[in-house]
Amino acid sequence: MELKSVTTVDTIDPAVFRKEFYEPGIPLVIRDLAKQWPAYNKWNWDYFKSLVGDQKVPLYNNVKSDAYTPINTADDYKTFGEYIDMIRSGPAAWRIFLFNIFDHAPELTKDFTWPEHLMKGFVKKYPMLFTGGQTSITHMHFDIDLSNILHTQFEGRKRVLLFPYSEQHKLYRKPFEVLSLADFSNYYTNNGKPDYEKFPALKLAQGYDLTLEHGDTLFMPAGFWHHMEYLDSGFAMSLRALQPTIGGKLHGVWNLFGMRGIDTLMKRTAPHWWYKNKEKKIYENAGRVLSTGS
Repeated sequence: MELKSVTTVDTIDPAVFRKEFYEPGIPLVIRDLAKQWPAYNKWNWDYFKSLVGDQKVPLYNNVKSDAYTPINTADDYKTFGEYIDMIRSGPAAWRIFLFNIFDHAPELTKDFTWPEHLMKGFVKKYPMLFTGGQTSITHMHFDIDLSNILHTQFEGRKRVLLFPYSEQHKLYRKPFEVLSLADFSNYYTNNGKPDYEKFPALKLAQGYDLTLEHGDTLFMPAGFWHHMEYLDSGFAMSLRALQPTIGGKLHGVWNLFGMRGIDTLMKRTAPHWWYKNKEKKIYENAGRVLSTGS
């Protein structure tokens, strides 16, 4: 794999951001965007626990889902308070996503502002909090709705691999899914070498390697693949904005209601046949990449 650093700035002029990053779809880290928000100093484990500690939340472990697992199936449930106590006590490979803490504590929405000076189209009903214990992993995937994302890290540090959507076949994308067949687990403790023998097209993949710290905001363009590993227990918030083009919006709608629906149906009705056909297609796509070198 060929990995490079993401451009990092303290602040950026909106016109420069749109011209050099938003429009061409290039990631960027903005260090000071969130530092003006009350959330920067206010949000911590104790504060969240006092607000929503009794809410039951779905937990996800580090095991990659197999071919027969319905998408987003939780591995366990705890109250948010129990979860916080667990991950604060040491390494705990459990994470939370798709928990809309703002539904349960709407006052939190007053602690940040929507960065509409940078881009429009924010889905304001769904700011999302992502939480993980030290050593927990978010496996390589892209967001199904193909939104542009501003992902701000608060507590803890998180290391990230990023790849453009166009690298999908080099990453062994599963047809009708947003997931990679390749396993990047503990990539950072394996000398930066995934299993090239099993997944040789990965050698051609071109992307980015970065670490997010408290207050860093990552602009992740629509469709970007990402793999995340929590170096410390921590949490981050994603603000998502729909693509400005009709085509981009329609692609996201298809993924949500067409592609995912077909995959769910086939996993229920003909899982073994469906898996074998998808696996064959994955390696055919990777083979074409290897034969052309791009």
